[in-house]
Amino acid sequence: MKQRVFISGKIPKTAYDILSKEFEVTMHDDIRLLSKGEIMEGIKGKDALLCLLSDPIDKEIIDSNPNLKIIANYGAGFNNIDIEAATSNKIPVTNTPLVSTTSTAELTMGLILSIARRIVEGDKITRAGKFTGWAPLYHLGTELSSKTLGIIGLGNIGKAVAKRAKAFDMNIIYYTNHPLDENEEKKLGYKYMSLDKVIENSDFLTLHLSYSPSSFHMIGREQLEKMKSTAYLINAARGPLVDETALLEALKNKSIAGAALDVYEREPEITAGLEKLDNVILTPHIGNATIEARNKMAEVAANNIIAVLNGQKPINCVNPDIYE
Repeated sequence: MKQRVFISGKIPKTAYDILSKEFEVTMHDDIRLLSKGEIMEGIKGKDALLCLLSDPIDKEIIDSNPNLKIIANYGAGFNNIDIEAATSNKIPVTNTPLVSTTSTAELTMGLILSIARRIVEGDKITRAGKFTGWAPLYHLGTELSSKTLGIIGLGNIGKAVAKRAKAFDMNIIYYTNHPLDENEEKKLGYKYMSLDKVIENSDFLTLHLSYSPSSFHMIGREQLEKMKSTAYLINAARGPLVDETALLEALKNKSIAGAALDVYEREPEITAGLEKLDNVILTPHIGNATIEARNKMAEVAANNIIAVLNGQKPINCVNPDIYE
């Protein structure tokens, strides 16, 4: 009898095509998110769950199927899954890192350019028929060249952003748990600083780290007060890293120049008031929303499932302790 896989949401057909060669696959073929009860019903009698980043997979769901062999998350993040519950049940949890690097780095640069040059604000003005002609001091923005980009989290995406920012002649400072060695820093022209120093010295401050309870509101009122009044905050990482209420206050008071957000603290809910401000750009969590990245994510998730259901270790496992 074929092993069975449940895919909890509509994802690129790549995953279905790969998995259906070996397994019996059921896919929720709709963009509507499933309820908790529907997910529990969906994994009944199944050997694998391929879930979405937007699916909260809690202990109750995990415990509802003692025969589940793998939870493959369709996304680089995995804070939607109760890792402790999965680990206690000896279920490997996998994600799809690396393949989102290019797309998320490109979006980050797009957000930086857009907020610096007030592109979205200018589009609104033009569409509303309020553009009355060129003038020397009209709709001024700021250049990226010679400005300092502060990167918090220099993993794959952070490094990809730094590489692209260098092409705009930006100065790169960064904070990370694992700094580059001195020779590599010199070669790349990056400079490691403490978290506070990066926040204080950045013209553009961008976040590129995963979320954990210890990093909740790592950018809050205190950190926003340390930023330059001319600085911009960019978050295309995880919403809870930023205290949106404090950010709203900072943007209203113009204590920072602006912000660009692709993720939100209580996603998909957005802190009321942000949508009314012109000095913030809001995009709907599209960091890796490219055809190329989403197809590759589907392929990686499928291959993780294939490995586990064939008795092998998955390619990307976020709780490897279960194999010790």
